Amino acid sequence: MRSRGVLMDEAAALAGLWAQATSVAVLTGAGISTDSGISDFRGPNGLWTRNPGAQAMFDISVYMRDAEVRRQAWANRRANPAWTAQPNRGHLALAALQQSDRVQTLMTQNIDGLHQRAGSRDVLELHGTIWEVVCMACGLRWPTPEVLAREEDDPPCTACGGILKTATVSFGQALDQAVLEAAVRGTKRAELLVTVGTSLQVNPVAGLAGLADRLVIVNAEETPYDAEAELVVRGSISDVLAAVADVLG
Repeated sequence: MRSRGVLMDEAAALAGLWAQATSVAVLTGAGISTDSGISDFRGPNGLWTRNPGAQAMFDISVYMRDAEVRRQAWANRRANPAWTAQPNRGHLALAALQQSDRVQTLMTQNIDGLHQRAGSRDVLELHGTIWEVVCMACGLRWPTPEVLAREEDDPPCTACGGILKTATVSFGQALDQAVLEAAVRGTKRAELLVTVGTSLQVNPVAGLAGLADRLVIVNAEETPYDAEAELVVRGSISDVLAAVADVLG
């Protein structure tokens, strides 16, 4: 394990790059929410590392044709820690940096809403949100807690009887084009892109790293873009971002 001194030196280097940049875009992934009690996917204790079969629930074709997968998915939604999770120091640091105009574009692959709960605004939710449910047939939407309160194991749409799913992007589904285009514009406008807690393995979002003029990666594990990054920081995301926010005020 890396020492705290080394980690703080790297955080200081990141703060220096951040301070020099005229505009900064930030892309976050599951790693920023682990300190809030929400597991990541590919890390040593990630959801898919512990249970590779869980990936089936994230495949839209399997979800649509297999009622048992949907029932398991709804059971997992009821137990999702996002309903009670609180923003951690990483979320709060990014919110503070955004409020002091140190972050011009904030993008996330997360669906948990913790950036907004921390006070961030105009968050580009590239993979959607768990806080809404959408009918796959007629497109009507409801707050997820309202659907969960029905206590049905595979709740149908009350308007048309169609299959319901959280408004998240599954494998096999396209991202919201307007949100993706906004993320591309924000990345291209930025002088510096900081990716935080993302493995940068899922396209098209991972491709944003390739659009950056200057790239910094803060992540516990290696990513395919490490060689292209000006700085790679391994260690506690909460510690690193809190230190950056302290330095930049």
